[in-house]
Amino acid sequence: MSSQGSDLVCQIDNVQGMVDALTAVRWKRQQDAVLELSEHGIVLIVEESRCLQAKVYLQRELFIQYEFSARGRPRFGLSLGLFVDCLNTFSVPGRSNIVEIRYPGPDMQLLLKSVDSMDACIYAEIRTRIPETISLDYYFEPAGSTPLSFTVKVLSAALKEAIDDLEWPGSGIQITVEPVPPSVTFRGDGHGDLQIDFMYYVNTDLLIAFQCDRKVSHRYKYKFLRATTSNIPSSVIRDNRGSKLSIGRGGILKVQHLVSVARSSSIQHIDSPGYQQPSRIAYIEFFVKPEEYEGIQNDS
Repeated sequence: MSSQGSDLVCQIDNVQGMVDALTAVRWKRQQDAVLELSEHGIVLIVEESRCLQAKVYLQRELFIQYEFSARGRPRFGLSLGLFVDCLNTFSVPGRSNIVEIRYPGPDMQLLLKSVDSMDACIYAEIRTRIPETISLDYYFEPAGSTPLSFTVKVLSAALKEAIDDLEWPGSGIQITVEPVPPSVTFRGDGHGDLQIDFMYYVNTDLLIAFQCDRKVSHRYKYKFLRATTSNIPSSVIRDNRGSKLSIGRGGILKVQHLVSVARSSSIQHIDSPGYQQPSRIAYIEFFVKPEEYEGIQNDS
């Protein structure tokens, strides 16, 4: 099939890595997403209640072929679950699978096709639609002269486990970051009280970086906070690249994850210096508004 008339024709050789990245932002069974195409790559955007937004950045370097010919940046909506399920049909454990992604089809579909199999060709069409709303642009600005941020290195044993445990109190979660002593505190107080402290100098194996010049505390709805870690695939947790959390102006929380999209055969040992090329990483960002934003919205 010729690429003439297509805004985008690209090929990826690690479908499972792409599935892992998209699964990380799939916190509901029925969930819509918006895809934005550009010469730099593909961005997938998911939102809920205008209080939670997630973005998956698939840079063009992740693809073995990337031909973009559109003017501007085409945007279209689709079912995230259907997109992930379709990609999963192309993924065969233990072998490399090259999949071609093309947009638009004759009826504005997103087209997927296997291109490296001698036995059979898998082909899928996903119906797209015009997005009903324009995605919010979360202008994340540092709160003050020094950005407030800390990095959790062991995602499975620290950040994800802490947020899962905080479901028990049945309330919003207060996150407090303070410079003296340098620490991060997660606190839930509803049916009961639960507080989890990460002390920087005590837990240097967990908090590998920390920036904070004054005490800041904001409260977040639990279901939105949980969405930032609840669907991180186990393969990504084992990869253990760490997650960065930052609090910006107005209390907006930004959570960043890194997902490997390298071919399994090319991954070196984790102990090897520079074992992963930066260009083979998908970047995931979550933005969570604090509860005080919700109060303003509900009053308006």
